[in-house]
Amino acid sequence: MQAGIDEAGRGCLAGPVVAAAVILQRPIACLNDSKALTEAKRALLFKEITDHAIWSYATASAEEVDQINIRQATLRAMQRALEGLQVTPELVSIDGRDQIKTRIAQKAVIGGDRIVPEIMAASIVAKHIRDQMMYLLHQQYPEYAFSSHKGYGTKVHMDSMKKYGLIAGIHRITFKPCQEYA
Repeated sequence: MQAGIDEAGRGCLAGPVVAAAVILQRPIACLNDSKALTEAKRALLFKEITDHAIWSYATASAEEVDQINIRQATLRAMQRALEGLQVTPELVSIDGRDQIKTRIAQKAVIGGDRIVPEIMAASIVAKHIRDQMMYLLHQQYPEYAFSSHKGYGTKVHMDSMKKYGLIAGIHRITFKPCQEYA
């Protein structure tokens, strides 16, 4: 039994990093890297994955990112997601170059979100959950338009940071684009 792990939000200027761990109990059609799917298709696949797989997710906050750096925060969220599974897998496949602290056999798979079904599923779960978190932040802070850019460094987001400043605990103040507006 294999778990796949991936994250969403690593390159954002605001919001948490979200990691997911997924153990597929049966094949799921149309899995792909979350970035290659429409939001509607991700939502459908998210429901199918969460209905028919063993899964967990975890976050690392923007504050954690600022305290320990984005790489370490991402690995921490991935480790938390793995620890949240109700079943211990025999193998963990992680998207990218890095491995996490675990006694479980693991392998890092560069481009795994395009080739390993469990990682594809984790990619979809992480992205869908993170997007939902950013929609909630948009309701709290509509002037930042988080629903449109999800915290990435778009012109709209940069203009909002310039006009309104940074939101404590939401923006990653150690990221260079944010430092200009701190």
